[in-house]
Amino acid sequence: MTDQQAAFVFPGQGAQQVGMGRDLYETFPAARAVYDEADAVLGFPLSRLCFEGPKETLDATANTQPALLTTSIAILRAWNPPADPLFYAGHSLGEYTALVAAGSLAFADAVRLVRRRGELMAACPSGSMAAVLGLDDETLAQVCYEASEACAAPVVCANLNAPGQVVLAGEQVALETAARWAKERGARRVVPLAVTVAGHSPLMAAAATELAMLLEHTEIHPARVPVVSNVTARPVTQPAEIRQALVQHLTSPLRWVESVQYMRAQSVQQFVEVGPGDVLAGLIRRIDREAPVVSIGTVSAVQQGQ
Repeated sequence: MTDQQAAFVFPGQGAQQVGMGRDLYETFPAARAVYDEADAVLGFPLSRLCFEGPKETLDATANTQPALLTTSIAILRAWNPPADPLFYAGHSLGEYTALVAAGSLAFADAVRLVRRRGELMAACPSGSMAAVLGLDDETLAQVCYEASEACAAPVVCANLNAPGQVVLAGEQVALETAARWAKERGARRVVPLAVTVAGHSPLMAAAATELAMLLEHTEIHPARVPVVSNVTARPVTQPAEIRQALVQHLTSPLRWVESVQYMRAQSVQQFVEVGPGDVLAGLIRRIDREAPVVSIGTVSAVQQGQ
């Protein structure tokens, strides 16, 4: 699977599901060691939450973030690919997983960081997110600007996921206004997301300030493999630029379309999604129908890839 020029990509919030990783934990010692380390670092049984739920507890952002990071790294270490890819990249929270894979962050440090990151995000001013389908980016950006002005509250294009699929984030009234106006201007569908945080928006400013202080006291190494940042859609490798990208990450749009396009332009011939589910595989196929994509997230997929 790595004989082609590949990029390994890792999912973010929304990919979690109760039961994720249990079969890997029971099958691969390398995966079991990852979950055991996360349990020890956090001081509570994160593994049990992943395997048994309850769903509403797993879906709390302070739990979801370390759970997904841990599950994706457990899958990666169980798979143990024979060679590095050209790039690593992660969707939102998945960027921390990519940095662990690239050797920039120690797994234990990353688990602590994303746990605290989730807590900081949950403590920010309340907001929400909604996916808008079937409207071009330029029109949607204008809708957000007008709704922000009209409501004197922020709403922005937060996740640029795929052509015709953009997630908005902001204060509730502004978000509802933007959603209504988007439908009036031709959006095929607007889907509210079951979240109480407005990720990748100005409402995360306080969390970004606190996270910056945490990152200053976290050891970050040069990336062994370039990690394509959500913020710039370009690779980062050095500790200073990685710290800056992770701080900006909370308040900046997630440029997933551009990230995939950049990697394709740099001779990536295959994308390998490493994590639970296949959300990113679907997005990548919408961005570039010619891009080969495989998902590795189950025991059988790991065994086939070895």
